[in-house]
Amino acid sequence: MTSDRAIDTLMIRTALPADAEAIAGLHFRARSTYYPDGLPPSDLDWRAAWMGSIERPDAHVLCAVESGRIVAIASFRTADGDPADTVTLFQFHVDPDRWRAGLGTALHAACVEQWRADARRTAVLDVHVDNARAQAFYVRQGWVADPDDGDHHLGMRLAVGGE
Repeated sequence: MTSDRAIDTLMIRTALPADAEAIAGLHFRARSTYYPDGLPPSDLDWRAAWMGSIERPDAHVLCAVESGRIVAIASFRTADGDPADTVTLFQFHVDPDRWRAGLGTALHAACVEQWRADARRTAVLDVHVDNARAQAFYVRQGWVADPDDGDHHLGMRLAVGGE
């Protein structure tokens, strides 16, 4: 759904443990949009997974809040095996009811600001190959595709230019 509502009431903040359920719900709604046959069955407890990310000392979970409702989320950290100046963006979702309202761009800018503050020079991510919308978004933000490794994800890289 397209929306022309202004985002001047948008606040981007660090997620709190109390946000885990709302974040898991947004995650489910967003992921459901890019699987052609519906979201694959999983025994994973996404609320618990998000709680783990929120509480993990080496991770950041940012959420965009509009009128008291979480409308976008991002989760990132330096992954095992990453160079110290590289950050991995593990999750980035905007509520499908708020697509095309500038929320993703605002949240992405907050992520880049944090990465620069953390002296990261490069950001990497994997995006589902069937998620053309997300791929186009990342390209608009300056990400470039890494060589295809042949699985169901496309690797992408962003030069952050940290201190």
